[in-house]
Amino acid sequence: MRAIPFVLILCSAFALAQARADEPAKETIEHGKALVVAGDCTSCHTADPAHPFAGGKRIDTPFGAFYSPNLTPDRDNGIGGWSDDDFYRALRYGVAPSGSLYYPAFPYPNFTRMTRDDILAVRAYLATLAPVSNRVPPPALRFPFNFRVLMRGWNYLFFRPGILEPDQSKGADWNRGRYLVEGLGHCGACHTPKNVLGADRRGHGFAGGLVGGWFAPRLDGAERSGLKSWSASDIVEYLQSGRNGKSHADGPMAEVVVNSTSKMSERDVGAIAAYLKSLPAGAAEPRGPAPTEAEMAAGKDVYAHNCIACHEADGSSSPRVYPPLNGNALLQSADPSSTLRIILDGAQTVTTPRAPNTGSMPAYAKDLSDREIADVTNYIRNSFGNAALVVTAEQVANARKR
Repeated sequence: MRAIPFVLILCSAFALAQARADEPAKETIEHGKALVVAGDCTSCHTADPAHPFAGGKRIDTPFGAFYSPNLTPDRDNGIGGWSDDDFYRALRYGVAPSGSLYYPAFPYPNFTRMTRDDILAVRAYLATLAPVSNRVPPPALRFPFNFRVLMRGWNYLFFRPGILEPDQSKGADWNRGRYLVEGLGHCGACHTPKNVLGADRRGHGFAGGLVGGWFAPRLDGAERSGLKSWSASDIVEYLQSGRNGKSHADGPMAEVVVNSTSKMSERDVGAIAAYLKSLPAGAAEPRGPAPTEAEMAAGKDVYAHNCIACHEADGSSSPRVYPPLNGNALLQSADPSSTLRIILDGAQTVTTPRAPNTGSMPAYAKDLSDREIADVTNYIRNSFGNAALVVTAEQVANARKR
């Protein structure tokens, strides 16, 4: 048998050592996993729970439908063929490896604020996933939004790439919370209203926004519909368990709690709470006429026959089992979409390791007319110390159609 030249052995050993040196450290991968959890990547990029991160989940927007991409390391349909620089450009600049521009349904306007080390840590963790060969459909957008070249103009108007520089006048927790809320966690993607082109409305940060028929409530310090009445501990409890003494998570937020915030570290959740509690009240809620005495009386009657058993005569309910109605910030939002969704479709209390007990509310879409739902909605939004805009039967009809 011919002897293997020493130089070949030496070269092979060097190549193996170099490959191992290029592999991300275990700590980097674990850090990337924590960042993926904090960014709630699972909720958008998982259509089939048996294949997490394989994409294909439909995301409806006013401009048409998107299907989330495959994040597994499959070379043909995922990101297995991407380089680190490809991944960095996607998150920092919203540019695909092909050079085409992403739509902001992919929240690169938030991810651009992440550090390069964090972006590459996310990449390192995703590379450890099992590859799944799942081909995702292309976007189904209406004309003219199906022309991706329009994103050049959108980026020029609304996109400002660059990391989020720490505010040296603030503490470490505040800066960490800001980084998570405004960057990685992309909270404003849902909780900030959008203009006609789908960009954040300037001057209305965290003032609430519509998401798939739900209203993501205000996160600023607004007195009635914001977080002024919530303590930092209230926010922490809500994010960790999906409920607190003031509210319960439902709709898209329930998914966020289950897949993301309930799995985050105590420090990060506390940092988010610290930052949110520092936000001042933004734009004032719109004002309008109050419900008439007749509408309130009709709503009280519907409430007495359908709601009082769980929510009590004074709206106090059973906190952490059935959400209280008195002083409920979501209930007093200018947009009643979430309240109507819950009344029409019912609700199931989200369960987490910190709050495993269940609670549910029946759907009333078949039992109550549009007028009755409007009346009871007006009653609970304007009783128990609450105050909010009048809801009409037409609004209920529109919500029912969705």
